[in-house]
Amino acid sequence: MSDKKQVSLLVQGYEVVIGFETHAQLATKSKIFSRAPTAFGAEPNTQACAVDLALPGTLPVMNREAVAHAIRLGLALGSHIAEQSVFARKNYFYPDLPKGYQISQFEIPVVQGGEVSFYLGDEKKTVRLVRAHLEEDAGKSLHEDFIGQSGIDLNRAGTPLLEIVTEPDIRSSAEAVAYAKELHKIVTWIGICDGNMQEGSFRCDANVSVRKPGQPLGTRREIKNLNSFKFMQQAIDYEVRWQIEQIEDGHAIQQATVLFDPDTGETRAMRTKEDAADYRYFPDPDLPPLVIARSWVDEVKASMPELPRQMAERLVAAYGLPEYDATTLTQSPAMAAYFETAAKASGQAKMASNWIMGEVSRRLNHEEKDIAQVPVSAETLAALLKRIADGTISNNAAKQVMDALWAGEGQDVDAIIETKGLKQMNDSGALEKIIDEVMAANAPMVEQYRAGKDKAFNALVGLVMKASKGKANPQQANELLKQKLQG
Repeated sequence: MSDKKQVSLLVQGYEVVIGFETHAQLATKSKIFSRAPTAFGAEPNTQACAVDLALPGTLPVMNREAVAHAIRLGLALGSHIAEQSVFARKNYFYPDLPKGYQISQFEIPVVQGGEVSFYLGDEKKTVRLVRAHLEEDAGKSLHEDFIGQSGIDLNRAGTPLLEIVTEPDIRSSAEAVAYAKELHKIVTWIGICDGNMQEGSFRCDANVSVRKPGQPLGTRREIKNLNSFKFMQQAIDYEVRWQIEQIEDGHAIQQATVLFDPDTGETRAMRTKEDAADYRYFPDPDLPPLVIARSWVDEVKASMPELPRQMAERLVAAYGLPEYDATTLTQSPAMAAYFETAAKASGQAKMASNWIMGEVSRRLNHEEKDIAQVPVSAETLAALLKRIADGTISNNAAKQVMDALWAGEGQDVDAIIETKGLKQMNDSGALEKIIDEVMAANAPMVEQYRAGKDKAFNALVGLVMKASKGKANPQQANELLKQKLQG
């Protein structure tokens, strides 16, 4: 939605209300109630066992690691971890749900309350959580349009999920995306989910409604299975616009589940939205209550890493970084570790931050690589930063050194500087001679500067740098040239 359209919506006086339900696939080797594997990409129907299909004579057994992951999330989000929670059967009939019900949690979830805080620009936002509950995934329907047939792949059936549900605290699509990104960062940071949205490991459903400020909540429509942050914002913006147009035209919003079509940029109704009563929840008779001892929670807590928000605050305090830098550098544990190693080894924290967020990230993005795949070690980057700081090389020369490092031409910064002749000219006598020659050859430009035209100075500096083949120290060249022009 354009800025102009967004403004018009605000003028119409509608408030957007969004709640999120996120399914995070837990990083366990086996399924939540069986020993069947969870690896992605296997041949269809090769990773579903008798327990996943609820064949007669089979019983589900709780995966301890899945529970540990739920505890980790609860600790990370400041939630209450229930000492005892209950599993229920959620009854509905889909071709890809082999049991005819899904084992989930309803009345007493394992994780209760908590919050997710993040920054939207310079403003801190907090979204309250209702709950996070354990459940199993369903299978997948495969539609082969070119042969007019559909099939069922049950490999995902029984895969452990943690469904994270928010209060309706979100007020814009930008806020929704920022929340989803922060939650994605947290679940991957603490190691409970790989966060791969394309493979379905992190799936978001947005419950969207609009209302006049101060009025009761409007009727919500749920946008299902948003698997990219880009599509998430597009889908919510379209849905908001559609709902407002419907209300303005005198139509009532009907509660529904909708899908977003990225090709058309539109949402379309899939089915009437069910309420809890439609699922006929009842306690699963095959699973006893899940009991979590305080000692287990303490054990998990002792293994928890420093959380991204805590680390960002520490980077601000310890290294004097701006909040923006600290938040960006804590996008992943690997990036944070890379920064801290480079900052400590070089003694140039802000310069390290600038290079990692700038030059290093630019190159990684171009090659579609992650920070874990960076070909230049943090120690080597620190050596490069030292040579910039002590005036051995200019920033432009440093980029040429980085080119060589990135291309695998060695990891010895000093050797590359020497081989390529990139040392800055710090000999004031030699630099003065170059400046004198430039001034003599460009007398009209010198007169323009002395007549008050400041642009002529920048042009003269450029000529000095060109005459020195980029080796002159820019700061020194500026100072000496200014002295000579004023003298």
